[in-house]
Amino acid sequence: MLRTLAIVLVVLWLFGLVSPLAIGNLVHALLVLAIILLLVDVIGGRR
Repeated sequence: MLRTLAIVLVVLWLFGLVSPLAIGNLVHALLVLAIILLLVDVIGGRR
């Protein structure tokens, strides 16, 4: 579940980078959030 959410956030981040309507820091906040979710998923492991 967290991995799927992280992938969606990364895709949104990539879209924000190539979009002419990039919202600045929000785009990078999405990337940070996605990385945090991936780390939580990897560290927590599958239960």
